Amino acid sequence: MRWNMRLVAAQRGIWKASELQQVFAEHGLVISAGKMSGLWSGQPVTIKLADLDVICVALDCQVGDLLIAEPDTVSRAVPDAAKPAADATAPVPITRVVPRRRDGRSLPPR
Repeated sequence: MRWNMRLVAAQRGIWKASELQQVFAEHGLVISAGKMSGLWSGQPVTIKLADLDVICVALDCQVGDLLIAEPDTVSRAVPDAAKPAADATAPVPITRVVPRRRDGRSLPPR
């Protein structure tokens, strides 16, 4: 995902982080200067969904305007048809299960 808040703010005529911080405060979202810097200048590590709602109302936008999907950056799983099939004739290794007591003591001899 790519964070696109700065461009959305610019489209609304907001060019400074401090201006946007005031707009958020008017809508009830008080953000510290450090968190505002992260929202404004980069990719936020986390964001609360309630805060995202306020940001959308304050900027009069949709979540899809703020978050841009980048599916090309995700590695895709290999479909089952492309995976090599396991050899059905290969022997399956046999593992012996050794019973153990839960209290750590050893079992009596057999």
